[in-house]
Amino acid sequence: MKLNKVSTRISLLAFIGFSLTAFAGKARPNTNTIKSTDSLITVPIGGNSWRIAKDTIGGNVTNDGIADWADQQVRFNTYVRLTDKGSLKLWLNLKVADGTSRIAVSALKKTKEVTVTGNTAKDYYVGEWAVKDTGYLVIEIKGISKTGKSFADVSSIKLSGAATKGKTAYVKNNEGNYFYWGRRGPSVHLNYTVPEKMNAEWFYNEVTVPVGNDVMGSYFMADGFGEGYFGMQVNSPAERHILFSVWSPFVTDNPKDIPDDKKIVMLKKGANVHTGEFGSEGSGGQSYLLYNWKAGNTYKFLVRVKPDGNNHTTYTTWFFAPELGKWQLIASFSRPQTNTYLKHLHSFLENFEPEQGTMTRKVLFSNQWVADESGKWMQLTKAKFTNDNTGAKGYRMDFAGGTEGDAFYLKNCGFFNNYTARNTLFERPANSKMPEVELDKLP
Repeated sequence: MKLNKVSTRISLLAFIGFSLTAFAGKARPNTNTIKSTDSLITVPIGGNSWRIAKDTIGGNVTNDGIADWADQQVRFNTYVRLTDKGSLKLWLNLKVADGTSRIAVSALKKTKEVTVTGNTAKDYYVGEWAVKDTGYLVIEIKGISKTGKSFADVSSIKLSGAATKGKTAYVKNNEGNYFYWGRRGPSVHLNYTVPEKMNAEWFYNEVTVPVGNDVMGSYFMADGFGEGYFGMQVNSPAERHILFSVWSPFVTDNPKDIPDDKKIVMLKKGANVHTGEFGSEGSGGQSYLLYNWKAGNTYKFLVRVKPDGNNHTTYTTWFFAPELGKWQLIASFSRPQTNTYLKHLHSFLENFEPEQGTMTRKVLFSNQWVADESGKWMQLTKAKFTNDNTGAKGYRMDFAGGTEGDAFYLKNCGFFNNYTARNTLFERPANSKMPEVELDKLP
């Protein structure tokens, strides 16, 4: 059968069209779909994001993610640490209760927008970025427009590409309440090397919070020991504490559960010092002095731990403020079923307010000394740096410590990039001045 010219031409054009369509499909794959071969990570909003706004209405971060997001002025920042460069594709997992919303995502000085709708949670492809440097990446989510009551409920951010193939740092899940701990940020510690076979009865330390580092929610703990801790806090914009606590030998988070024979007993307290019980992170006796200490000034802390010979140990603390020029008693507690001198001497820095986990704070600890039962002083010049499980698990890597001049320092939170390896040993110069304190004349 002989084909005419028209039929041949039509068949040829159809073949060419089919070939070009097939070729074009291969050249431009559908990047909106998450593939099983992608190096995909899922970053939960609940443990890695913060609301950015002046008030507390119109949208918040919950354990389930962004919720009740109605205010266009409310933005949300999510933090992920990357160790590789290269391409980075991003999806938002969300649902919209009603209507249609337009949402913008910004990172690395570039913003991309996506239109979303539907009350069933699913992944929406936003776009691709080029990561040219390693370290912490901040991803901002904000609302552009909406036809419904709220923009969206966002549960997670999904990332893939070359930038995610290395070691990434973010809070993976909420097992062990890690959304709470992760948003608080990593706690960091200095563990001091004390002379062996020494009955250390006194521990002296000096603390300086550099100007601008007195962030709300910070606890700058100066004198830590096996059964308690002593330091200073920023509790609110108008309130600061000098805090001293001793744990009960009865392990519980509820102080009401402690039997009478295992309770911490308050022996005495200083003027204007509040005393009582505490719980939630162990339980025991607590005392605090309301004192408006100042960033940039150096404060002195002194603790005495002495067994009384009747299976009880007495814990007493004093605080020296340069503004007042004298030592003042904080409190003295008796701990039952305990026969010890000072053990496990340490200092630490923590943030106890999850909403302040994006703020960096730093503290200097200097001039550490211990004295034995006879009052003979010995200088402490070595300390090992450690952190809590939030840092040890690699959920957050914004932790650091070291020496600065004659002092040790600790630094945490705020998503800075240079971190200090856990268990690093530091040594400061041994040129500090012996404490100017007459032990037998303390109040």
